[in-house]
Amino acid sequence: MHRNRLYFTTIQEKKRPKISVTHHYFCIDEELVYNSFYADFGPLNLAMVYRYYCKLNKKLKSRSLAKKKIVHYTTNNGEKRVNAAFLVGSYMIIQHGKSPEEAYRPLIFGGSPPFLSFRDASVGPSTYHLGLLDCFRAIKKALLNGFFNFENFDLEEYEYYERVESGDLSWIVPNKFIAFCGPHPKSKIENGYPLHSPESYIPYFRKHNVSTIVRLNKKIYDAKRFIENGFDHRDLFFIDGSTPSDTIMREFLDIAEKAKGAIAVHCKAGLGRTGTLIACYIMKHYRFTAAEAIAWIRICRPGSIIGHQQLWLEQKQSYLWLQGDIYHLRKSHYGNIKKKPIESKLKDVKSPARSSLAIPRERLQNNTLKSSGNNCLTTRNNLEVLDNDVGKVEDVKNGKYAVNGDLDKEFHHTQGDKLNLIKANRRHPRSITTGTLHLEEMRALKRTTSQPLRPLPPGGAEVASTYLSPTKPFRECSKNLQTPSPLNSPSHNRKVNQKQNVPTAASKSTLKNSSSPLNKPSMPR
Repeated sequence: MHRNRLYFTTIQEKKRPKISVTHHYFCIDEELVYNSFYADFGPLNLAMVYRYYCKLNKKLKSRSLAKKKIVHYTTNNGEKRVNAAFLVGSYMIIQHGKSPEEAYRPLIFGGSPPFLSFRDASVGPSTYHLGLLDCFRAIKKALLNGFFNFENFDLEEYEYYERVESGDLSWIVPNKFIAFCGPHPKSKIENGYPLHSPESYIPYFRKHNVSTIVRLNKKIYDAKRFIENGFDHRDLFFIDGSTPSDTIMREFLDIAEKAKGAIAVHCKAGLGRTGTLIACYIMKHYRFTAAEAIAWIRICRPGSIIGHQQLWLEQKQSYLWLQGDIYHLRKSHYGNIKKKPIESKLKDVKSPARSSLAIPRERLQNNTLKSSGNNCLTTRNNLEVLDNDVGKVEDVKNGKYAVNGDLDKEFHHTQGDKLNLIKANRRHPRSITTGTLHLEEMRALKRTTSQPLRPLPPGGAEVASTYLSPTKPFRECSKNLQTPSPLNSPSHNRKVNQKQNVPTAASKSTLKNSSSPLNKPSMPR
């Protein structure tokens, strides 16, 4: 790949660039689409970042495109534009080692309109604005700390387990934290979404060295069902949609620091309360800012951390950084802790200023960056609803029933219930949100160290009847231009370990042949 080959530009909607002998144009706005809960619209999840990474690598290494400039174009729809920018900036950080600021600077080249800021999965005006630069900083710190590695990322496993019917669980920190939907007494489908018993998760947790389960919602299942199977189970209840007390926060951190294995954390939906406490650990031990922790957790598990939980994390940032410094100083003094893979430069950096160029969706003016006029709740593709719950889902999404506060009197829906219901209605997320991969793109897919792996269920009627390992069929996949901004991305000659059946000249975008059966899962690093 040569310098000045990759460009990013914005065009007017409903217009497409003309075919050129010197430029190759491509767009992912309709291929990689965010599935909203309410008024949220991004950032796109880690699977979509990986798909884009593979797609762009393939184009840049293609012989037929070797003499052409590669132009990623997007429309002036604010939501699509900021997600497209997030993908190309993340690529620059992951593939070429750019700093967040170096990745961000070309995107605002030439007086481009400011990008929208991301928001939480709630209704009404946003009270906290997550900038594009915050997301880039989150990607960079996660990469430095080994939270993910695209050399061996397993796309199939990530997309399989994020589905509600498959367990609805996500690794946030590899070998340390799993966020998952709260278990129920029995495995069944109720109010349009699948419920899973504790026994549904036990084989998976055992295989991946989970030692502790932390429950943050009211008691729905008997904790003995985990305890009798050798797990430590802790209850740290606080109200749905609220923030934890300082006592609960400190107790959670103490549990996480003393746990012998990984910790599986859940509330009702595994989004708000769960994400908030995991963010506290990341801020304390990896020195993420509040915005960076929120961004990373949402990239792993979209919809996480809601409402005033975001502002609460901002308020706790200085305290958590101080406690992290004290903790690591004591441990290093006594020699009882391994050195964290955090660059020394990062530990001395003050909290970076939030990007002033990111603007909230509500304040978007009628300029060249006009909204498409479509409500983000109505642009989702082919939403399929289980058990004739169409009316109920739309009432929930349109705000007929309150999102925050006490239980709704008529339907007894908490915030977690509503988020679960919306998420459960995404029957085929891969076809809706991430498009498809062509067969030639599926050769070099390797297993991830940062995401979970599908378990092989042991015998037993109860386990076999759960939703964690349903049969999963694999689908074979058969002029008003603004001046493009160069992304100056010289290639790196990365060393690729030669393995059997993986051609060394293949791009990272090529994946394992999809016709072959899934490999047996192996333990993550």
